[in-house]
Amino acid sequence: MNRYAMLLILGAVLTGCSGSGSNNTQLNQQVVSTQNIPPEMQGIEARQLFGASPQGSRQAARPFGSYAKGCIAGGVALPETGPTWQAMRLSRNRNWGHPETIDFIQDLSRFAATQPGWSGLYVGDISQPRGGPMLSGHRSHQTGMDVDIWMLPPARLDLSRAERESISSISLRRANGAYTNDSYTRQHHEIMKAAAKDSRTARIFVFPGAKVRMCRDETGDKSWLRKVRPWWGHHYHFHIRLNCPTGSKGCENQSPPPAGDGCAEAEQWVENILNPPPPDPTAPKPKPRRELTMADLPGQCVSVLQSD
Repeated sequence: MNRYAMLLILGAVLTGCSGSGSNNTQLNQQVVSTQNIPPEMQGIEARQLFGASPQGSRQAARPFGSYAKGCIAGGVALPETGPTWQAMRLSRNRNWGHPETIDFIQDLSRFAATQPGWSGLYVGDISQPRGGPMLSGHRSHQTGMDVDIWMLPPARLDLSRAERESISSISLRRANGAYTNDSYTRQHHEIMKAAAKDSRTARIFVFPGAKVRMCRDETGDKSWLRKVRPWWGHHYHFHIRLNCPTGSKGCENQSPPPAGDGCAEAEQWVENILNPPPPDPTAPKPKPRRELTMADLPGQCVSVLQSD
C-alpha cells in the first residue's frame, strides 16, 4: 500500500465517516488543547493530515492559531452554487470556512450582483474542511478566515463541475503589476471597496498597480483604502482576510495595517517594480521552507483532526 493510500485511510479514521453530513449541528464535541501528538500523526507533514480530511469536524465553530499556522473546528462548506455565487475548482475541496466567512461571502456576492456586468462572484479557495496547511499553493488560508475572489466577472452561475475546473480567471495587471490593464473596471473597485468597508474585514491583498489605481480613482473618503494592501501576485484574484470572530479565544489576528490610507506605500511598490533596487550582496540567502508538522500548530488542532 502506498503512502497516499495510507493517508486516505487515516483521513477516514480521523473524520469518523465520509458521509455528506456536516459538523457542529449534529455533535458539539469539545475542543481540547494538547501537545501530545498521537503516534499516527508523528513523522507526517501536517498538510498531508489536513489534506486527507474530507469533511469538517463536528465541533463548535472556532478558528485556532494564525492565518498561516492554524486550523478550524466546525468548519462549514460554502454551497457549491447559490443565487449570486459559484464555488470554483471543486476538486480541491477548499470551499470550507468559519460560518462568519461563509456569511461574508454571500453578503459580498449579493452586492457584486448589483454591479453592471456582474451576476455575483466566482469564489476561489477558502480553506480545507478542517483548515490547516494545504497540500499545494497557499501558506495562509488555514483558519477558515481567508477567501480568494476571482477577478473574472461571472457571466453565468450555472457552470458545471467540469466547467469550473477548466475555466480561468482573468489577470488585471500589466508591466509586472505596476499598472492595471484594460480588463480592470470600476466594478472591481466598487466590489473591493465594499469588502474593505465591511467591519469583518482585516485586510485585502491585491497587486500594487490596482491599489495605486484605486487611490487615484477614489474621490470620496479614502480611509477604507488602509485595508487594501499591495502584495505580489493577486492579479487573477483578490484575497480577503477577515478578523477573528468576536470571542474566539485562541484565534490570532494579524497586526493592524499601518495608519493612513497606504497610497504612498503602494506608489513605492510600483516604483520598485519599474526601477528595481540593486540586490544587496550582504543579504542572507533565504532558508529552504520547512513543511509544518502537528507540533508547529496550536494544540487544539490535534483534537480537530481526531473529532468525528
